[in-house]
Amino acid sequence: MSVLSRTLRKPVLVLLVLTASIAAALGVTAALPDNSPAARPAYTDPSGPLVARITQTRQQLDRVPGNAIGWAGLGASYVELARVTGDPANYGEAQRALERSLELKPEGNAEALIGLGALANARHDFTAARRYAEQALALRPDSADLYGVLIDALTQLGEADAASAAVQRMLDLRPGVPSFTRAAYDLELRGRTDDARQALRMALAAADTADQIAFCRYHLGELAFNTGNLDEAESHYRSGLLANPANAALRQGTAKVHAARGHLDQAIAEYTALTDRAPLPEYLIELGELLEAAGRPDEAAAEYQAVSAQFRRLEAEGATEYVDAAQLATEHGDPMEAVRLAQLEYGRRQSVITSDVLAWSLHKAGRDSEAIVYADRAASLGWRSATLAYHRGMILAALGEADEATGALSEALRINPHFSPLHAPRARAALEALGTR
Repeated sequence: MSVLSRTLRKPVLVLLVLTASIAAALGVTAALPDNSPAARPAYTDPSGPLVARITQTRQQLDRVPGNAIGWAGLGASYVELARVTGDPANYGEAQRALERSLELKPEGNAEALIGLGALANARHDFTAARRYAEQALALRPDSADLYGVLIDALTQLGEADAASAAVQRMLDLRPGVPSFTRAAYDLELRGRTDDARQALRMALAAADTADQIAFCRYHLGELAFNTGNLDEAESHYRSGLLANPANAALRQGTAKVHAARGHLDQAIAEYTALTDRAPLPEYLIELGELLEAAGRPDEAAAEYQAVSAQFRRLEAEGATEYVDAAQLATEHGDPMEAVRLAQLEYGRRQSVITSDVLAWSLHKAGRDSEAIVYADRAASLGWRSATLAYHRGMILAALGEADEATGALSEALRINPHFSPLHAPRARAALEALGTR
């Protein structure tokens, strides 16, 4: 067993690292997307390398249409393209390619099963993703890549013990960027921030492509941002952009830092450019909230409408985005609809995130005695999350638990005083109100 595996052999809850899962599904690359050094500088659009890969694969399949592995690789590339571009139409293309692979090779086709698992994870059908991963593991029990797909599903299903065993197995099989980053998020969720940072530094040391470096720098930046260290966060985001200037997540990170420093106009401009290129629901919601914080409610409302339209497109392609949809409805729509959506998602998976989303939706709907049960569940792992602490504090305040509410809201602002341009000021206002009681 490796020294790293021994170091990280503690209970963990695993991050959904979709990028790693998609690349693993290709079965021919490292666990994160890998572009040749010669090709990288030519692309300014993050979807460019994937489009080129898809075009090349399609040309190969035109010549050899019976290549089952080629169809599986094409399907996995489409899953990744959907993630990068936010265009759910790519899920349908992925499904057709992966089904074609299975038609050509119905037995022993681990590549297609990996791809279907990654697609199910992307669509948030984590039960199906687990099933595909387990079927593929029966064919390849020592595949670290397959454990990545399985871990992602188990984590989102809230099966922490099973996910812990799977992540340790992945570490034992292949210590590297995908397993290190999963372990890092595990540790962060359990409040072990310093250990999480160490694991991410190990991941960065193991990275050997521009995309891997960018991926690790992004997560190091996120860890710094989530603990209130804006300078360190910006340094990691910018270092990642030197490796991959087209990385959308890193550009979101730098925009988020500008917003945290109060440079709202600059942050809005950066988010606008980002969402034009990668209209992912979370980015659109963040842009809307920035516009709202800047006193531009009409523009914010337009962004929220764009998110709703994106949710409809995702659902038409078999992707259920109930977490983001519930968050949107909670803050900017109908709280009762938010509760319905959050309950639907919690019924499918009982994770930290779904517990928190359901708690906050119930609070906004005026059902605080129910909300605190789920807020406590969300906090039970020990994750030092400003957002979770803020939600719990506001619920406690609504229940008249002034001392506990003060503690939770103070903790939120200690963890990250810049956690949200909308909600950090509300946390301060709530604390002031509690202090005057």
